[in-house]
Amino acid sequence: MDKRTLLFVIAMSFTLFGVNLFFQHQNAQKKQEWQQQQKAKQAQKEKQKQQEEPTAPSEWLDQTAQTLTRPFSKKSEEKFYVLETPYQQLVFSNYGGALAEINLPFHTKENELSVVREIEFDREMVHSHPENAHFPSHPYYTPATSSKGDFVLHEQGTLGGYYPLLRRDLIQQPPRQSVRVKPQYYALNIVSDYPELAELVYDVKHFDEHSITFEANQNQRRITKTYSLGDGTQQEAPYTLNLAIKIEGDGRGLWLTTGVPEVEWISGGPAPTLKYRLTRNQKSEVEKIDPPQDALTVSSVYLDWICNSNGFLGMILDPLKEIDSGYRVQTIPGTTLPSRLVEIDQNYERFKPANLPGYMEMLPLKSQGGKLEFRLFAGPFDTAILKEVDAKYSNPETGYNPDYIACQTMHGWFTFISEPFAKFLFVLMNLFHSFTGSWALSIILLTVCLRLMLYPLNTWSTKSMVRMQQISPEVTAIQEKYKKDPKKAQIEVMNLYRERGVNPASGCLPLLIQMPFLIGMFDLLKSSFALRGAPFIPGWIDDLTAPDVLFRWNQPIFFIGTEFHLLPFLLGAVMFIQQRLMSTAPKDPALMTDQQRQQRTMGTMMTVVFTIMFYNFPSGLNIYWLSSMLLGIVQQWFTTKQMEKQPLPAAPTKLTPKKAKSR
Repeated sequence: MDKRTLLFVIAMSFTLFGVNLFFQHQNAQKKQEWQQQQKAKQAQKEKQKQQEEPTAPSEWLDQTAQTLTRPFSKKSEEKFYVLETPYQQLVFSNYGGALAEINLPFHTKENELSVVREIEFDREMVHSHPENAHFPSHPYYTPATSSKGDFVLHEQGTLGGYYPLLRRDLIQQPPRQSVRVKPQYYALNIVSDYPELAELVYDVKHFDEHSITFEANQNQRRITKTYSLGDGTQQEAPYTLNLAIKIEGDGRGLWLTTGVPEVEWISGGPAPTLKYRLTRNQKSEVEKIDPPQDALTVSSVYLDWICNSNGFLGMILDPLKEIDSGYRVQTIPGTTLPSRLVEIDQNYERFKPANLPGYMEMLPLKSQGGKLEFRLFAGPFDTAILKEVDAKYSNPETGYNPDYIACQTMHGWFTFISEPFAKFLFVLMNLFHSFTGSWALSIILLTVCLRLMLYPLNTWSTKSMVRMQQISPEVTAIQEKYKKDPKKAQIEVMNLYRERGVNPASGCLPLLIQMPFLIGMFDLLKSSFALRGAPFIPGWIDDLTAPDVLFRWNQPIFFIGTEFHLLPFLLGAVMFIQQRLMSTAPKDPALMTDQQRQQRTMGTMMTVVFTIMFYNFPSGLNIYWLSSMLLGIVQQWFTTKQMEKQPLPAAPTKLTPKKAKSR
């Protein structure tokens, strides 16, 4: 292998390895600084702990529960009230009259309306961290069933069965410190520059199965908040909640919060997405908000709605009546408001709080006060659900469409190119799912369909590759003959290509043409909520948006972690077999040319690189790539057999000067 080829292979290997690390450590630039801060805080906690009397382990959970339920002020104890539908468990607090929790029930045989599936993180929390897996997380009240009865107190929530859409209180084992979520981070809380407003204690004025009303007084200002699920026995649309706010008095400087979504781990990292919609010249536009380092305030735009998403699920806050212009985005450090993921393999710091910041959006209320109305969508960004909600609230007479489906986001580097292709492929995948009932089989059928659509291009590329391999001995002979004159060798090689009708660039062009489809397929499989939690082979492939897990162990291994993923190794093995089957080089290495040895070495190294790169990719992506490789082997084998029956064009006979003159 010459030096240039070796340097290319090494550079390509390091590049692809870096791509994989990028997906795992998106916040690596701040890692060292945050780690130093965490170590300093931990050292201070340890010092304080040594000065205190030790707490008996058996008493710890009770004391932690008391700490978490302790009110923020001495005015009143914090109480929680629950409204529940087949789509949501809404946990309201009398502090701020806001949503402390939004828990989404899992799809089960008993609840087929929900589209949220249980994933491995949910099972792990119930199994290893049950203190953080109760829904609600505190004692709570529900409406009395009888008209004369009072509120019903429930001492403990259900263990498991829900997905926490908002970040919640975190109970941790000593010496780690438990974290209480401050009311200012609750959803639909009214906040201002004065912190006490967020902790304002509200009285419950009305509470039944469909609505709850809070009222509070502060500084000659009265605030009434009424939450409702609709006007009948069911809410108006899936995962929606209505909020009516009445402000009597000064309404200046007040903001309504979205809350902070829980983290979703997508392709090796968190994927928060912030968006808003506005209307200009009767035309609606949806814009993305770049997550700020600290805080962002914009006062020059009037928004239709604002969206706060973790990539797969989130909140859409939609003002139904006029509010003031502008919006705010506040970054919440993961150390201040941790994700539940920090509990997973915490002894090995698998998920560091510093690497999982949260984001809270805020909309301004009307300065003059008065009556305001909002709609909150809090749930999964599933295509069917969002279309149903859009259809429910659209008005054909006025042309109004909330367009909540625009909150869906493609996750990838080149989405501006791949998104149209990804949307087209998603339509096909939905079509296949409609009659297979399996998303994994739909991915395989979509791969077959994609291969058929690109069959002419792939065949063109394969033919070019075979022709190049057939004349490679002649190319090698020319290069050896003109070893001391590289320019002459290049001219003769190009003449050979022209004489034999071979275009070396024809093999690359089809790959460039089909690249948007391939990238679109990658982005689709990383971004489709329908694949989240979708199983294929129970016990091995339980979630198509997460890596497959054949088995686990406790002690982490560098890069591999604590889980063994089999699909990437199967993919690497198929790539290796494909190169050996399709190679025209002699089986005996002694008979190979230098070029053939280089090609074999490069192929082997690329097999290793792709195995490493795909190791932590979602299983859906690996299934797609594995299926595509197997189909590629079949197509290459068929095309090669056809090409072997067609001899190369013979080189034209060069005429001597005499013969040329006689003619």
